[in-house]
Amino acid sequence: MERAQKTGTLAILSIIAAIAAFISVFSGSPVLGLFLAFLSIPLGIFGLIMAASPRVSGGIMSIAGIVLGGFGLVIAILGAVGMIIF
Repeated sequence: MERAQKTGTLAILSIIAAIAAFISVFSGSPVLGLFLAFLSIPLGIFGLIMAASPRVSGGIMSIAGIVLGGFGLVIAILGAVGMIIF
């Protein structure tokens, strides 16, 4: 009897947090974007660890969440510096 794979919740949360980081930075709140980008990276790492189980899928989604979180982190830092300067 085979069990169907479930998509990892942490991988989904990682991508949602990374996308929310981009949205918050571009809507004028780089501090919230920085927090969300920091949040998406550990969520992606834990999602990747959970995806090692044969019952949980979402390894590629976790990697995408980590990469998007890294980009979001850079964008949030640049946005914060831009708000300080201007």
